[in-house]
Amino acid sequence: MSAVVTEESVPARTPVHDGPDRRGVRAVLALARFEARKLLLGIPVLIAFAAYVAWIVWRTRTSWDGSPALQDVDRATQSTPMLVGLAVLLCAARAVIRSERHGTEPHFSVLVLQPWRRTAAHALSVVPAALLTALCVAGQFTWEALKPGAVGHGSPAELAVGPLTVLAFGALGVLLGRLVRSALAAPLLVVVLLFTSVLGTGPSEESGLSWLVPVVSVTGPDTLPSDLLGRPAAWHALYLAGAALCVAFLAVAVAGGRGILVRAGLALSLAAAVTGGVLQAGGVTPSPELTAARERASVRPELTCSEHGRSRYCAFPEWAPRTGTWAGVVDRVQALAGGSAHDQPLVVRQRIDARSGLGTDSAIPPSTEPHRVTVGTAWGGNRVPEFSTAVAAVLVAGTEAARSELCDGRMVTVMWLSLSWQDDPMDALRRVRLDDSVTGSAIVLSPTNPLSMTEGQTDVVRRLLKDPPAGTGARVKEHWAELTAPGVTTARVAELLGVAGPGKADSCED
Repeated sequence: MSAVVTEESVPARTPVHDGPDRRGVRAVLALARFEARKLLLGIPVLIAFAAYVAWIVWRTRTSWDGSPALQDVDRATQSTPMLVGLAVLLCAARAVIRSERHGTEPHFSVLVLQPWRRTAAHALSVVPAALLTALCVAGQFTWEALKPGAVGHGSPAELAVGPLTVLAFGALGVLLGRLVRSALAAPLLVVVLLFTSVLGTGPSEESGLSWLVPVVSVTGPDTLPSDLLGRPAAWHALYLAGAALCVAFLAVAVAGGRGILVRAGLALSLAAAVTGGVLQAGGVTPSPELTAARERASVRPELTCSEHGRSRYCAFPEWAPRTGTWAGVVDRVQALAGGSAHDQPLVVRQRIDARSGLGTDSAIPPSTEPHRVTVGTAWGGNRVPEFSTAVAAVLVAGTEAARSELCDGRMVTVMWLSLSWQDDPMDALRRVRLDDSVTGSAIVLSPTNPLSMTEGQTDVVRRLLKDPPAGTGARVKEHWAELTAPGVTTARVAELLGVAGPGKADSCED
């Protein structure tokens, strides 16, 4: 009897693998991480980021004299990231053609990644550089916002311009590497972009075409309230984001990507870029509502008023925290005055001329109302002696309009009141004069119309500030009526205050 032994076959277990799409995504992300690390460690990018951080530290320590308006700070973060963007463009383009330069392109045919997937990885590799730029922008803005004299509000859309510029330049580098397989193409493009950004003239800032470039920096001598800027910042950020994504998807399409995701991404990003570009161009022209708001702010502003001591201080809402600082200057000037000026209540009002918009230099006419003093939107540095001079001139002449007649010895009294209490009176004298001099005749700056000093008045003021005789403050109060009388000569003022008189007689023509 024979037995037949049969073996039952057990089905073999096949390992479960991810689908081809998931494997491709993981491979793209792995390559993107590798390329991002290599890009960030590239010499041009390292130098650019080092220069960028050094510029932030150097500039922010003393920017806006410690009293920034945050609606100016956000725009100040936009230009320097272009340097980083150019370095990223250069390194991204070189990374795309690396296989061509090293002769390894045929070996990629055995890998999972098709050319369009490798291009997608290169496009993703520029994102960390944009995020690092965003971190630098946030650090710069936070530093400014934490300064004790900071006022106003920043715009997230304005702050996004720097990182989006880096993202767009990086995507452009990837596209360039796919279109032109030459190591010279990227450096030449960087030179062209540097030349056009530094030396190019381009359209005017009022033109919609000017907003097609990454950075549109409109600056002026005066800061405007946030709601009067009228910049299409949100549409510009949409335009930059759409342009960056559109260029990235275009690079993938050029490399052979024809999938539904690539085509949909290209169409949507192009639509975003066109929408942002069209709407930002339309936003350049002020709306009727904005024009009316600028008119009201210039002629009949809605100010927030508060009392400090004897005087009243009225400011735009964003500047209300600064009224206490203005009051400190007024108190110091009045403490040196004599007669009724010592206790005279003043009304300090913030005034601007916003009718021509941002970037214009419009003169503010002096007030004709008694005991009214104008203050601007900037503060710190030269603005402090300019404001103290305006206060002193109103205490001596009565009104801002009347101080234009201060062509006699009263100018010496005004400058003593304005400068003698400051930490460095001679430096304050230099900074308040248009030519930064402490000799000869000069124009004295002020929030409204400037004043003028003759050569003789400058001599007497310099002697009073450099080496004031003992009891000068008491003499000012004792002889206040004569020191502030119209027509008093500079020689007589010098005699009353105990210093040598001028070498020349008073002359308005000086």
